[in-house]
Amino acid sequence: MAELNHQEVKIAKLKGEFIWHKHKKEDELFLVIKGTLQIAFRDKTVTLKKNEMIVVPKGVEHKPIANKEVLVLLFEPKGTLNTGNKKSNLSRKNLRKI
Repeated sequence: MAELNHQEVKIAKLKGEFIWHKHKKEDELFLVIKGTLQIAFRDKTVTLKKNEMIVVPKGVEHKPIANKEVLVLLFEPKGTLNTGNKKSNLSRKNLRKI
């Protein structure tokens, strides 16, 4: 994780299904560096491949899905909890800075 203009820039490896969640105040940008990522919404699923990105608007419930390991770059406002409005064993607060 690094910081840029009050934004956290995060690199993450994802595999499997995440939980349904939303971010009340924050938009969330996903950029796929390697692999294929699906972002499920309640009405559709968007598939992202290498070098493709999506911005999930604040307040929109979503669930990332990675059938195989995916490397993603995320931009989020500083302090954004990865699980948004849900607390679970997947919630991460202490991220390693790069």
